[in-house]
Amino acid sequence: MTNSLSTDRLSSSYVLITAAYNEEACIDGTIRAVLSQTLQPERWVIVSDGSADGTDEIVRSYTEEHSFIRLVRRERDGSQGFASKVFALHTGLERLNGVAYDFIGHLDADITFAPSYFFELLRVFGEHPLLGLSGGTLLERTQGSFVRRGTGTLTSVPGAVQMFRRACYEDIGGFIPIPYGGEDWYAEVAARMKGWQVLSAPDIVAYHQRSTGEATGRLRYLFRQGFMDYALGSHPLFEAVKLLGRISERPFVMGATARWIGFVVAHLTTDRAVSKEFMNFLRSEQMRRLVSHF
Repeated sequence: MTNSLSTDRLSSSYVLITAAYNEEACIDGTIRAVLSQTLQPERWVIVSDGSADGTDEIVRSYTEEHSFIRLVRRERDGSQGFASKVFALHTGLERLNGVAYDFIGHLDADITFAPSYFFELLRVFGEHPLLGLSGGTLLERTQGSFVRRGTGTLTSVPGAVQMFRRACYEDIGGFIPIPYGGEDWYAEVAARMKGWQVLSAPDIVAYHQRSTGEATGRLRYLFRQGFMDYALGSHPLFEAVKLLGRISERPFVMGATARWIGFVVAHLTTDRAVSKEFMNFLRSEQMRRLVSHF
C-alpha cells in the first residue's frame, strides 16, 4: 500500500471515467460541475456506451475547448446486459495509458456537486494513508427534492461517485462484469478484503439528478437487485433480515418482496459471480453486522 500524498501532488493527480448511455438530459450538468472544480482532473474519459440520443454531441462540444476531456464511442453488445457499464469503464481505463495519476474516479453521467468537491475528497485521502476507496454522500432527486440515498452508512460508497487510490484499484483488479450489476458493491468489499479502508465522506455532498432504478422501473429494478445479491454471495439470513426490516415500512412492502423473489429465483437459476474467498469474506462481514445489530 502507498503512503499518503502531499497536498501539492493531490492538486493534479486524479483522473475520471464516465460510462454514459443516453444521458443527454443530465450529462451537460455533470460536465459543468467538473469544469467548475478548483482542482480539475488530469484526464476525464467519457465513454458513450452505444448512446442513441444527443449524448455524444453534447460531450463533443466540450472536448473542443477542454483538452482533458476525451470522448470514446463504444457500440453496445446486447448480450452483456447490465455488465455493459463495466466494459465501458474498461474501455475508458485503456485510454488512460500514459497518464500519470494517483487516484481514479468512476463518475456517473447524472451527478453534480460544488466546485470544491474533488479538492475536499482528495484531502480526505491525504489524511488517511490506508483509505483505498471513498466518495461523497449522495443525495438523490426524489419528487422534486434531494434526499439522502440508502442507509447512510460510513463504510459504503455509492458507485456513482466512487474514488479509488490507484494502488487500491490495482489491488482489486478494477471492476468485474456482473450480469445483474453490483460492481460497485464488489469493489468496496474487495478493497476491505485486501486490507484497505472504505469510508464515505459525510460532509462532502454530491447530487444524483435521477432516482435509482428510474430508467428500468422500480419493481423490475428491485427484482434484479435480488439477483445481484445472490450473484455476489449475500448470506440468505442477512438478506431475509434486511428485507424484513424494510417490509415493515408500508411504502417498501412491494419493493422488498420483489427483491426477495429475485434472490430466490436467482438461487434456482443462476451461478455466483464471485470467488468462494470473496463470498466467505462478505458473509463474515454480514454476520458481524447482524450480531452487532441484535
